[in-house]
Order: sequence, then C-alpha cells, then structure tokens
Amino acid sequence: MNCFQSLRMIRLLSQCLLALTLLALSVFNAKAELSNNEVSKSIASKDFVMKDLAGKEHRLSDYRGKWVLINYWATWCPPCLDELPDFISLYEQRYLQAKSKDLMVLGIAVDYKNAQEVRLFVDDMLVSYPIILGTPKIFAQFGSPKILPTTLIYNPQGKLVKLKQGGLTKLAVESIIMASPHESIEK
Repeated sequence: MNCFQSLRMIRLLSQCLLALTLLALSVFNAKAELSNNEVSKSIASKDFVMKDLAGKEHRLSDYRGKWVLINYWATWCPPCLDELPDFISLYEQRYLQAKSKDLMVLGIAVDYKNAQEVRLFVDDMLVSYPIILGTPKIFAQFGSPKILPTTLIYNPQGKLVKLKQGGLTKLAVESIIMASPHESIEK
C-alpha cells in the first residue's frame, strides 16, 4: 500500500467514524426528545399540590390568570445558582411589587441533605419566592428532572408552554411571557 492509498484509507475511516458518531448523537437526541415529550404530556394538564418551606400549599389552579414558573434546582448546581438572582428579580418585580401580580415563581429544591440545609441556603441567598422540597410526592406529580436546572413555565390559562432544561435568564422568561399565551409547548 502506498502513501496515497494509506491517506485515502485513513480519510475513509475518519468519515465512517464521523458518520457513526452523528448517528449515535441523533439516536441519543431522539431518546431525550421522547423523554421530554413524555414528561411534557404527563405534566402539561395536571393541577399540582405542593407545600413550601413555610407550610403554605400551592396549586396551579390557585394561579389562574398568572404565569407560573416552576424551577427545579440544587444548592450545589452552578447553573442553578446563576439563574437564582434573575428569578428573585422576576418574582419581586412581577409579583411582590406589581399591582397585576402576573407571575408566580416556585422553586423545587432537589438533591439536598435535609430541609435545614435548604432553609439556610435560601436565607443566605435572600430567595424571596416560595421554595418546595423535592420529595417522591412532588416527583410523582411532575417527574424527576434529568438535568438541573429544569424550568416549567405555565401560561395564565394553566397550560405548560415551556419546558427548559439548563439555565434560563430573566430576559428569556420575559420573552416567553410577551409571546402569545396560547402557544403550544416548546422545548
């Protein structure tokens, strides 16, 4: 085999390897998409019941007419910590200080040692919106997040319009709110 034939063989093998890698990624993405769709279908129309750290119960139906943002997060998760200030700002501007009170933010803490750890963290970070401890009962209603953070956004009619895995900014949430509240779920 001469030098040119060896180079052609290496190039052909590289192209085959690339094709196999792309095929594997597409299969992985299809499975992830199926998983997201299954989660979306299971939570899109459910009314939830959750009790926060203060003991107050929250139901989706309690917030009809308002946007509801539910965020799965953990104290050790850097992207979760990055979005906390934006969610605090959204909640304070659009619920605590606004006359319209058009957005409720609910945080679901996952993968924690105990409730005291979460309480101390929330106090240290000055989190003003309600925090719920992720428990098997909560996961039975929504499913368990595959990626942290994961955020669910419900429109004022109580319809799930956004399931976002990974970080989310205040600007992105406000863009979703400005879009039609009747749009279908998107990932």
